[in-house]
Order: sequence, then C-alpha cells, then structure tokens
Amino acid sequence: MGPRLAVEMLVVPDCPNERAAEELIVTALADVHLTGVDVTKSIIADEPEAVRRGFVGSPTFLLNGHDPFAQPGARPAMACRVYQTPDGPHGLPALTDLRAALKRAADWSR
Repeated sequence: MGPRLAVEMLVVPDCPNERAAEELIVTALADVHLTGVDVTKSIIADEPEAVRRGFVGSPTFLLNGHDPFAQPGARPAMACRVYQTPDGPHGLPALTDLRAALKRAADWSR
C-alpha cells in the first residue's frame, strides 16, 4: 500500500466556522470517493503555536501537511480565515475548490 492522504483541520478555540468546516470536509471527501480518510483536528491555542505551524486563520485545511489555499505573504494569525470563493469572501472554501484540492492531494499521494 502506498502513501495515504492525510487531512488535518486547524482551528482556534471556539471557531464559529468549525462545525461547518467539519461538515464541508466530510462532504468533499465523500464527493470525490475518498473513503477511510481520517480527518484530524488540531486546536491552535496561542500566537507562538500559530507562528510555528504557519497558521493563517481558522479553519485551515492541511492536505498531506500542505495548505492548498495558501496565499503568498499571508502572515500567521489567531483569527478567522477568509477564503475567496466564486460568491465572494467567505469563512470556508468553496466545496468545488476543496474537492479539487483533495483530488490533487490524493493523486500526489499515490
């Protein structure tokens, strides 16, 4: 068996988008037929941890340790994240964008 897709969700304590983010990643995984993928959740508790992890806002999805939505020059922050979506700025990535990122990460993992 080759490498497996690793999915981690990073959030700040009491993130208002945490529940919706959990639902979104589960839906996206199912939509692209990636079954048996565990999603781990990590709480980013303070600024030093945000800096150490390169955390730029909550929620952040890491696929095989990489942020598929990274923006050049983004600075670590203990804040809500804003994603650019077809419908404008939003607290979560668009489902279609997350599906595409999962497909790319899964193909790379093979």
